[in-house]
Amino acid sequence: MKTLLQQHRSGLFLLKALMLYLGFCTQMTAQQTIKGRVTDQNNEPLFGVSIAVKGTNKGANTDVTGEYAIEVKANATLIFNYIGFKSKQVVITTQKTVDVSLEEDTQALDEIVVTGVFDKRTKMQSSVSISTLSAKQIERVATTSAADLLKNIPGVYVNSSQGEIRNTVYSRGVSSGSNDGASGYYYVSMQEDGLPVTNATFSNYGPDYFLRTDATLGRLEAVRGGTASILGNNAPGGIFNYVSKTGGDKFSGEIRAKNGLEGNGQNPYYRLDFNFGGPLSKDKSVAFNIGGFWRQNDGDRYSGYPMNKGGQLKANVVKTYKTGNVKIFAKYLNDHNGFNEFLPTIGFTDPKFPAGVTNTTSVLIPSVKADVTINETGKKVHFDSRDLVHSKDASIGLNWEQNLGDGWKIDNKFRYSDKRALWNTTSIVSPFAMDNAIFYGFSGLTDANSAGATYSFNDHATGTQFGSVTNNFYESFTVNKGDFPGASIQPNSLYFHPLLLTDNKMKEIIEQFTITKKLKNMSFTAGAFYASSKLNRMDGAAGVTYSQMTSPHPLLTDISYVGFFDGQTYQMTNKDGIIGGSGGSSAFSFMDAKQKQFALFFGHNWEISSKLNFDWGVRYEDLSYNGSNQIGVTVASTTGGFDGNPLTVYDNNGGAIDAVYNYKDQKINTFSFSGGLNYKYTDNQAVYARYSQGAKAPDLTMFVGINTQLAADNLDPRAQKIQQFELGYKLKTGKTNIFVTPFYSLLSNVGLQVQGQEGVDLTSLYYAPTLYNKYRTVGVELEANQEFTEKFSVRAVATFQNSKAVEYKTWDLGENGAADDKTVDFSGNKTDNSAEVILRISPSYTSGKFYSSLDFSYMGKRPANVANAFDLPSYNTSNLNLGYTINKNWQVQGNINNVFNQIAVMAWSAPGGFPASLDRQGFTKADVEANPNATYATMNLPARAFFLTGIYKF
Repeated sequence: MKTLLQQHRSGLFLLKALMLYLGFCTQMTAQQTIKGRVTDQNNEPLFGVSIAVKGTNKGANTDVTGEYAIEVKANATLIFNYIGFKSKQVVITTQKTVDVSLEEDTQALDEIVVTGVFDKRTKMQSSVSISTLSAKQIERVATTSAADLLKNIPGVYVNSSQGEIRNTVYSRGVSSGSNDGASGYYYVSMQEDGLPVTNATFSNYGPDYFLRTDATLGRLEAVRGGTASILGNNAPGGIFNYVSKTGGDKFSGEIRAKNGLEGNGQNPYYRLDFNFGGPLSKDKSVAFNIGGFWRQNDGDRYSGYPMNKGGQLKANVVKTYKTGNVKIFAKYLNDHNGFNEFLPTIGFTDPKFPAGVTNTTSVLIPSVKADVTINETGKKVHFDSRDLVHSKDASIGLNWEQNLGDGWKIDNKFRYSDKRALWNTTSIVSPFAMDNAIFYGFSGLTDANSAGATYSFNDHATGTQFGSVTNNFYESFTVNKGDFPGASIQPNSLYFHPLLLTDNKMKEIIEQFTITKKLKNMSFTAGAFYASSKLNRMDGAAGVTYSQMTSPHPLLTDISYVGFFDGQTYQMTNKDGIIGGSGGSSAFSFMDAKQKQFALFFGHNWEISSKLNFDWGVRYEDLSYNGSNQIGVTVASTTGGFDGNPLTVYDNNGGAIDAVYNYKDQKINTFSFSGGLNYKYTDNQAVYARYSQGAKAPDLTMFVGINTQLAADNLDPRAQKIQQFELGYKLKTGKTNIFVTPFYSLLSNVGLQVQGQEGVDLTSLYYAPTLYNKYRTVGVELEANQEFTEKFSVRAVATFQNSKAVEYKTWDLGENGAADDKTVDFSGNKTDNSAEVILRISPSYTSGKFYSSLDFSYMGKRPANVANAFDLPSYNTSNLNLGYTINKNWQVQGNINNVFNQIAVMAWSAPGGFPASLDRQGFTKADVEANPNATYATMNLPARAFFLTGIYKF
């Protein structure tokens, strides 16, 4: 078997050739050594400040005590840069010691950035669209998820309405077409300290299962497009890097105790954050940082049990020495998270909740437990809806930066992680009508004795009957008693709840190595990226429950019937209210998948003059996929089920492995390019232009979704192509910062998978062959900071865009089964979920010990799907942030999210119940006109929430 090095011999030869090309040295001249210390305005040392000798490749960084040493020529100019602080220049004449105090910069265009650039540069010097958020900006807002922070970044669409996990993030129209959490991070790389949180993603498994923001977060750097194609891992849409704090030269820390009321003041929220750090050695060259959080809350829609419970612990130790530093870090996350489900909605032009439904109504199942046998193995698994999605992440890694002299520097990042996301929840909650044959067939409520039977629907807790339906030999269904709750949602109906039990286990190794050579006016960067992801997945359900459509949350239903011919009573649900459940067998599928990714990249930065800078880069990616899918199906028992009693119908079905589909050596190679020019025509104004041609290879969804011979035969993995062009204008004065970026993106080979149903049960789902489409987006991003006075300033980010489906086909699945599937063409329509205006304005006022800010957000209307069946309406919302510094140690902070309790549609599901609700793209204007009052489902903004935080710093 060829080794990895042999497989990529040509790429490594290129890398070696580049190293030889870079191997020359600069001329030596007479030097003098300058030493000093860099502090903030409170005389606290600043660790990691970048000191550069203007016009040369010379540079140094401060250690944990804020001290530095650098060799310079006479009359040289030292430039001091540090994130969150204004840069400072000092001309060297005869002094030997230069101590510098840096002033905090709320505008922050002078700060050094490390994400998405070939070497550390300021935003004014970079031909990249990049934004940053400091720790102070982050800690003053009350975010519900890591994705929530990205609402402060121009050009980025964020849907965080589902809660802490399963959010959606994309930029500049580079979207997978998803408007919920199934594939919400397809084009972007969510990173922690320069490495992706997880490198392998697939449907309902992504980075935000394992990414949390807490007091350990030091800053956020966000790159849209551009160099993300070169420096991101298969992520041309953007890089969002969450950078952790490290320890300083003295012991310090903070504790943040946060209490709140979510769900418009109804549901409690408790959270504790902490972060401590300081030196570990007498010379202060070794420093540590440790922190994390614990949190429990009922969510904004209380389901009867906490929606989030758990926390994380993060730690790092940094050894700084004269020519570099080494950081060892670790993280342990153990968290349970629910997510908001879609609420019943009526009206496509003016969406409203039906009577009895509000924005705090929950449709999630009540507490349900089950011990289920896996297929025919005899092995049991436990389902408990209170466990929700249980995510664990145990990670350890090492970052090493080494200055080799003569302008050479290496940077190596490595991480190993053991991740698990165990689902104990439901999804796609939909109303089902009890007077429709589809309900009985889909739910397995038909057997040899059910023709002519009369079904009884009873409250599980009290036993009270509220519904009775007679099966007229499947010709029709007569409702004898129709006191079904939720008649305003859909008459004579119940909510459908599959008890999803999915166990995703992922082991990953991620490694990135870069080497940089700096000359007087240019730098060269070469590197390699490697990731190995091994997935072991069990996918099934512990059964099905049906609930009454009651408010504020559903109540379980018992179902039974009396046979027409024998008069016997048949129990459809067990003692727990489950069809299936404990004492029964369920169909489970098993997927083993391996994804390996190897990349080589090269970048060249050339400072042509003091005003003009040119950079370009290339990236070669090689991805391979191997795996096996064992597909489970439901099989009927001929012996009365597990208990031998034919009258207990709930356990009369079991599971078995029906087929195995293998895929081997599925490979995709991509090549990306990006080049940009930055022209700084005055000290406070610059313009840039950049062209990028990137690629996005499929994630594992295409492969773990193979569950039929049709899908296996039509496996056709292709890389998507993304062409992007952007211009930028940057203005920085003492009071004003403006960043304007017109952009153009063309996204082609966009794969579309539509799920259909062959038969009447959950195991008969299939994917129609993948279709490939093309999107085009033009627009402009705006980021502005205006400091009107020392006390009052305004920050604004905005996106104005127009997105079009240049080529677009989808499936019309018709009736059950693939025989009548056909394609429909919506080319030329507007793309789905792409608002023409996204705006966020944040005025802030600070006076003495008091600070305040208001975040006003506006989202314009956007098409619900590419068929342009209807528009999701525009909305606005406001968050209020207030704080008071009591003394040097104590602060108090208050936050109100969604101050005016606005109700806004963020996502939707089609009418018709599961699985029709999944086919958003197949829903057309004709369907809307045929039934304008159909009940569909929407995902909405979280209701108003109140938070009060006590902060202790030392």
